[in-house]
Amino acid sequence: MSQEVVNIQRQNGIYTVELDRPKANAIDLATSRQLGEAFQAFRDDPEMRVAIIKTAGERFFCAGWDLKAAAAGDAVDGDYGVGGFGGLQELRDLNKPVIAQVSGIACGGGFELALSADLIYCTDASTFALPEIKSGTVADAASIKLPKRIPYHIAMEMLFTGRWIDAQEAKTWGIVNEVLATDQLEARVNEVAQQLASGPPLVFAAIKEVVREAEAMKFQDAMNLITSRQFATVDTLYGSEDNLEGAKAFAEGRDPVWQGK
Repeated sequence: MSQEVVNIQRQNGIYTVELDRPKANAIDLATSRQLGEAFQAFRDDPEMRVAIIKTAGERFFCAGWDLKAAAAGDAVDGDYGVGGFGGLQELRDLNKPVIAQVSGIACGGGFELALSADLIYCTDASTFALPEIKSGTVADAASIKLPKRIPYHIAMEMLFTGRWIDAQEAKTWGIVNEVLATDQLEARVNEVAQQLASGPPLVFAAIKEVVREAEAMKFQDAMNLITSRQFATVDTLYGSEDNLEGAKAFAEGRDPVWQGK
């Protein structure tokens, strides 16, 4: 390959995954598998605390499924690799924070890739859409996630019509955390990533598992599992040195030093 499609950078606990596949950063089966391997490596590396998913260029964050590759033989139900399409949305036990740094167009599977992150920051020129309706397929992950995150009728309008929304409307509906000027996006994402990288990894893990597993539970059922330490990450947290360190640091009036153990 003349150019790396998925580039990885590891620095001070921050794991940056950059997709660089001109012109639109579209994802074919091979690229999806590479992304899955990248995020699996992040999940399994105890030194890495937070991930950033970003893409090269300013016009396209990601155009989603590579329709040209599909026309050439890539099956839509083919082997996407570990983590499913884009390597992130179905990756099991990913109990670390992930930030999406969105610049430009995020449509179809590209929009779904961003939705797979825990936090989304975008430029004021970014736009979002689910145009699968126009290509005779279903935006599967978005059909599951979006109606739970924004008003039902807005989500269904996007799914049924494929209409585009701009960054400010995405902020209005709570799809993104912040809208920034293009020249401010990377610095803001790095600032948030540094904050998370210095935070308590065992607490983050417990938060992610509880949020994920409790989604389909009744409130009291989920609470019972938490208080009885039936979630693995909660059990680890409550028996950890970090849990004791948090209490000691508070009592001593100092910042805690998190070890992740």
